[in-house]
Amino acid sequence: MTAASPNTSALHTSSLQSLPLLARGKVRDNYAVGNDRILMVASDRISAFDVIMGEPIPGKGELLTQMALWWFEQLKGIVPNHLTGDAPESVVSADEVAQVTGRSMLVKRLKPIPVEAVVRGYLAGSGWKEYQESRSVCGVPLPEGLNNASKLPHSIYTPAAKAEMGEHDENITFERTVEMIGLDLAEKIRGISIQLYERAAAIALKKGIIIADTKFEFGLDDAGELVLMDEVLTPDSSRYWPADSYQEGINPPSFDKQFLRDWLEQAEVDGKPWSKSPPAPVLPSDVIAGTAAKYREAMERLTA
Repeated sequence: MTAASPNTSALHTSSLQSLPLLARGKVRDNYAVGNDRILMVASDRISAFDVIMGEPIPGKGELLTQMALWWFEQLKGIVPNHLTGDAPESVVSADEVAQVTGRSMLVKRLKPIPVEAVVRGYLAGSGWKEYQESRSVCGVPLPEGLNNASKLPHSIYTPAAKAEMGEHDENITFERTVEMIGLDLAEKIRGISIQLYERAAAIALKKGIIIADTKFEFGLDDAGELVLMDEVLTPDSSRYWPADSYQEGINPPSFDKQFLRDWLEQAEVDGKPWSKSPPAPVLPSDVIAGTAAKYREAMERLTA
């Protein structure tokens, strides 16, 4: 499989009239298809620091969808996923097909579990910050002597509680997830998440990509079976590093939103450093193009 060339016209916000809108997330617009399915449309919106930027990244929604579908295929056999196999174009009106083609998934409607299943194979981001303070991450003790971007002795499960729109997800302990969803389900999600991450990390490494960490989301179907849902292993939900330039002790260049975040750290609004709250700074064309290029390169490396 090779990455298809994304459409150059960007879709910031979908506007389907043939289906009822359920919710708009940071990236995806979800529409109800009867009582048992959801049409997930990946827009070209991008968020950073939990703020949605005003300018879209052309082709991003299509790339995210292609990558998620590719990963669902690679991860078969570990846990059921939410894909129905039905064509998204089949549930919208003819004049709306262009809005969904290449950027949508028609999925089963599930009961979401309110836990972000985060797995880390390397120490980075909030994990590195927490390690410096406590030599642990989300209650998981780690050995002395680790550095920024260090490979961990083994993959660790460091869950987060899902936050409301515009709020930051909260890192929590495994014990807290047990309180939220019960021991059996918490242990099952932990075990499956580590298994998913380790298979994906091994696949990506053969393609020259390190997946430093990622997050999975799960739901329950009507029979109470655990199902992998939402996006999976995209640069929006994972930290992708090029293996050929990885170096312990520094933040490696990445194929995810770090390019955008780095620019935003220096950006100003009304002559003052941006406060990381709305409104977001206006993204210049070179930042939009550079961000799009990072997403494309990740997809091409994985699937070429």
